[in-house]
Amino acid sequence: MSLELANIELKVEGQQHIYQTSLTLENATMNVLLGPTLSGKTTFMRLMAGLDKPSSGRIIWNGEDVTGRRVQNRDIAMVYQQFINYPSLSVYENIASPLRLLNIAEKEIDNEVKNAAELMKLSNFLNRKPLELSGGQQQRCALARALVKGSGLVLLDEPLANLDYKLREELRAEIPKIFARSGSIFVYATTEPEEALLLGGNTATLSKGRITQYGKTPSVYRHPINATTANIFSDPPMNFTRLQKRNGKITLGNGLQLLPTNEMSNLSNGDYIAGFRPNHLELTRSSEQAIEFKATLNITEITGSETYLHMQHEEQSWVGLMHGIHDLKLGEQVSVFLDPSHIYTFGHEGDLVLTAPYSERA
Repeated sequence: MSLELANIELKVEGQQHIYQTSLTLENATMNVLLGPTLSGKTTFMRLMAGLDKPSSGRIIWNGEDVTGRRVQNRDIAMVYQQFINYPSLSVYENIASPLRLLNIAEKEIDNEVKNAAELMKLSNFLNRKPLELSGGQQQRCALARALVKGSGLVLLDEPLANLDYKLREELRAEIPKIFARSGSIFVYATTEPEEALLLGGNTATLSKGRITQYGKTPSVYRHPINATTANIFSDPPMNFTRLQKRNGKITLGNGLQLLPTNEMSNLSNGDYIAGFRPNHLELTRSSEQAIEFKATLNITEITGSETYLHMQHEEQSWVGLMHGIHDLKLGEQVSVFLDPSHIYTFGHEGDLVLTAPYSERA
């Protein structure tokens, strides 16, 4: 099985929703669509499903052009963030409904429904109607119904967003196992880089209707091809500052001298953008080559085991992700340190020039 988007494009009333895109998803792969709200994730899924038709280009399923084929006649299952169930049917019948349409034997239906219900923690609710369930339970019912269908293409549009933290973490671990057993093509939309890393497989980063990069998830994370991808695949978003090289000397921001790494020594003279992830900023100097920045602390967020520091450094807003609890005074100047080996270097237009030497351990 394979799904190919061949030069697809979508315009609605003259407004560009999806820019010309080609993408091939291979048999038995987990594919994550990662991007912020309104980046185009749901629109791409609707095109894959046949709910929308591209303005130009083709959708090819297993070598067959299905661009104009109705969604009912495609081998797909889809789960939205906003759950959809049949309110008049029991949870059991909701999960069983796609299997009944396939005229599967009753005993096999019963086994499939009970297995899916156990996985989704719904075994005690099979006789209830969806409206008698909590919102999270209703979402799990919709997810179970999609999984038992056994479709060749399974589209999951932020399916765990409405679940509580504990169950969300459990299902994040279970979904790759379900995918591995099914042999289907899974497409999973999320706004969370951490979720993409947990799911593994391949990731496509999206921004404003464009796929900025597609490849193996760890590779896209460690080797973003541009600043847009790096920013999408960082939570909190990547920090940036100006970098200049003149006559062999490198400066950051408004003149902070930087001892260049071996890779940076080969940079041509010019203006660049330095990018680094929030978790690479530290409150103490951990290496001799670490650079010290002065910043004004605007907000602190303590999550229990970590502290987010929202800072202003020169004209840039930065976020630092620090291990432990740090009770610092707002409005005061703080020193933060960065090992230059964690710096990604981008050209003036945002294309990657140098990968951070420590990116394999980023």
